[in-house]
Amino acid sequence: MTERDAIDYPLAPIAAIEPPAEWEELRQQCPVAHVRLPSGDQATLLTRYDDIRQLIADPRFARNSSEANAARISMLDQQESPIPRLGDGHQRWRRMLTKWFTAKRMAELRPRIEAMAEQLVDEMIAQGQPADLRASFGFPLPVWVICDLLGVPNEDRDRFSHWSDTFLSVSRYSQGEVDAAQAEFTTYMAGHVAAKRDAPGEDLLGDLITRADAAGEYLSDDALVATGKGLLIAGHETTTNMIGKMMAMLLADRTHWEQLLADPTLVRTAVEETLRYDANAGFGLTRYVDEDVELPGGTLPAGTTAICSLGSANRDESVFPDAAELDLSRSPNIHMSFGVGPHSCVGQSLARTELQVVLEVLLRRLPTLALGVPVRELPPVEGLLVGGLQKVPVVW
Repeated sequence: MTERDAIDYPLAPIAAIEPPAEWEELRQQCPVAHVRLPSGDQATLLTRYDDIRQLIADPRFARNSSEANAARISMLDQQESPIPRLGDGHQRWRRMLTKWFTAKRMAELRPRIEAMAEQLVDEMIAQGQPADLRASFGFPLPVWVICDLLGVPNEDRDRFSHWSDTFLSVSRYSQGEVDAAQAEFTTYMAGHVAAKRDAPGEDLLGDLITRADAAGEYLSDDALVATGKGLLIAGHETTTNMIGKMMAMLLADRTHWEQLLADPTLVRTAVEETLRYDANAGFGLTRYVDEDVELPGGTLPAGTTAICSLGSANRDESVFPDAAELDLSRSPNIHMSFGVGPHSCVGQSLARTELQVVLEVLLRRLPTLALGVPVRELPPVEGLLVGGLQKVPVVW
């Protein structure tokens, strides 16, 4: 495609749970496409599964907006992270975190997540219907979990939500609003790190403060603050949005919900399938390519900023038979919703655990659950890097 053919990106979903019409056309006809970002900069959009998997699994490349010719997503300036994005330093940092997200730790944490989910359902029932499932259930549960993991007060959750939204802003906030919120967030987390140095405790941040990495090095205060901020954002924003989207998918056609009621053993595969089926997955993963890369769908010249549409990849018919269908028993299901390779989501085991608990508890406690409005009326989140629904009204 030529420069004048550039598509405005991000693409808009048709509706709350329907994919953009352009995905299939791009996969078939132009899998390596020129796009124009909200900043006005040019980038390259990848939509096929094989192209995206190859690129994001390549350890040579990561998001790096500091390169002079890297495309900017928006006109907003964001601070660079002190955490290494490539190489051995990045892997050492990841290994320090992964001990907190093992299968054993998830099994130990699961009863507490279940208890919190039960409490939230009690409160939602007491408040009466209709209820906003996102506000009453989908938001407080993952916030409580990540706050508990980091050892920060759950009572500050509304502040976390605002700080997170400004960090992920594409067009919702001005530069001044972003700068002010991120300065507050950094000051807050720096104070928390300082307090942890005096009394580390047994939470994740306390562990990172007192434990050296594989090279015998300790994380700097800046790296600890960035880690805390990153985990707090990733640990609640994406899961909150996915809870809402998952329930919208399952309740849009109640035969899916009835299928789970009849066979609760499908919960695990149902979670994986809703992750794959998610048509409102957000902006996608960016990769800056500083050398030529040959992909099955075409060549990325050095200096390219690639946007990897994981949502489109997860709808690729060449990989997923009947990809447009929500199949709750789909197995195997090699979706890329958490990425792959050296930059895959560190906390994906926690997200899976939370989503499974959400389904198990809601199926047991509210079997008559239904959407309170037609699915087409569910308002999407706009202006942020992540995709989701502003509200999910439900009745039971």
